[in-house]
Amino acid sequence: MRITLVPTPIGNLEDISLRALRTLKEAHLIAAEDTRTSGKLLSHFEIKTPLTSLHMHNEHHKVQQILDKITNEDLHLAVISDAGTPGISDPGFLIVREAIKRGIFVETLPGATAFVPALVNSGFPCDSFVFEGFLPVKKGRQTRLQFLANETRTIIFYESPYKLLKTLEDLKGIYGEERQVSVSRELTKIHEETVRGSFDQVIQHYKNGIIKGEIVIVVSAQ
Repeated sequence: MRITLVPTPIGNLEDISLRALRTLKEAHLIAAEDTRTSGKLLSHFEIKTPLTSLHMHNEHHKVQQILDKITNEDLHLAVISDAGTPGISDPGFLIVREAIKRGIFVETLPGATAFVPALVNSGFPCDSFVFEGFLPVKKGRQTRLQFLANETRTIIFYESPYKLLKTLEDLKGIYGEERQVSVSRELTKIHEETVRGSFDQVIQHYKNGIIKGEIVIVVSAQ
């Protein structure tokens, strides 16, 4: 019995590795964040491995069921999210933690995750950085921002298109309008875009158009 966390493409399907494809084909079972989304990916690569769901709304009670199954039946489980590496702002952490407690072998394949290309593409220092993921929507948001106010390293955030302008305004209030920021959108996809500049410049850019796609915000180091 063993578990393999398998990164999947964040956009361009050519970004999946040969090892990831082999693992998904050889596994006995795949735990997927959304079986409909993952089903399309698996169908594209003609992978017929059975799927089970493991997402933020069911993982607290589903993890034990899945671990019991792979233990009792001596199975190889592959874990994937909708895109990128499981556990990075996606389900995956809980099943890894519980598997380790049970003594189940866990491995993670290298592969796609959105914040790495966004960070490198920003032009900001990459030798030391902070990955924050998604900021709290309401409760704890200002507390978290104030905590990060004196951070001197490059900082990375994930954000949805619907909250991008609000988050940029909030960050500007913490770091000042002249602090440099890089916003990457639709990474690896047809309409990939990276906008760099001061907070005011980037905010103005996005005020003038429709915002779509998954977004990574990178704030420059002091």
